[in-house]
This record gives sequence, structure tokens and C-alpha cells, in this order.
Amino acid sequence: MIRAVTDELSAWKPRDRTRMFRHWLKGSLSIVHLHVLTILEDEGPLPMGKVAESLDVSVASATGIVDRLEQRGLVERRHDVADRRVVLVHPTAAGLAVFTDLEAHRREMLASTLALLSNDELKAFLVGLRAMARARAELHVERAAETGPARDLVAVRVRPTTSEAQP
Repeated sequence: MIRAVTDELSAWKPRDRTRMFRHWLKGSLSIVHLHVLTILEDEGPLPMGKVAESLDVSVASATGIVDRLEQRGLVERRHDVADRRVVLVHPTAAGLAVFTDLEAHRREMLASTLALLSNDELKAFLVGLRAMARARAELHVERAAETGPARDLVAVRVRPTTSEAQP
């Protein structure tokens, strides 16, 4: 049963990947550009050496990648306030909007799919999703207890699962 559910949740057919990649790549953003923006969104502004390390490329290659992102207005270089000799790569509002746009597109596609389900199916699906959220939270707590101090725990709010879940 676990394998069947995993297969359903992780199915990403070539047609689906192609559509998503085309959407991501509109405006000539490459996967590498998206990777840089993701790193900056996650870690914050970084010096060029850290960008290169994260991409597993030379600093010269990272500089070329960042140059192209800067030309598109997606990142900017700024001097570090603590050490003016260090130049940090910052995402711009337009760079961060790439993910806002992708999220909106993903939500629209998901809403279109969910609209094809009956209200009873939606309720059952929501109960299952809330059970998954609860299980993830429990797993996170267990792993955090095994690997480190309590400061590594992230507070997770899980709604109670009820048979009368509202879609």
C-alpha cells in the first residue's frame, strides 16, 4: 500500500516535466539560473566564491552566470556592510518574483486538477493530507531527537484531522 501511494504522489511524467520546464525557462532562464536564485532565496546574499561552491563550478564560471542574471535584473552585486572588500550577490525583487510566479502557476494547475474531484473525494483527500502533515511532523521530531539539540526543532502546526474536513 505504501508503495502504491508513493508511486501516485511522486509520479512526474515526461509530459508534466516538459510543461514545467518550458514554463520555468520562459524568459530564457536556465536551470542553472533557477538554481542560483534558489540558493540565494534559501541562504541569503552570498559572496561569489560561495555561489561557485554551491554550483560546483569555478569562480570564473559563476561570475559569468551571475553576470547574465544581473543583466536580466534578477540579482545584483553589493558590497558587504561589514567588510567593503567583499561583494555579495543579492536576489532582486524580480529574482524572487520568479518563484512567486512559479508557485502561482503550480497552484493554478493544482486547483484545476482538484476541481475535477467531488466534494466527498476532496474531503477524503484533505483528511489524508492532514494525516501526512502530522506524520511528517512526528518524523521531524524523531529525527531531531536522534541528531541534535532541541534548538534544531521547528515548530509545526498541524490541524486536527476530522471526518468533517472542509475542502
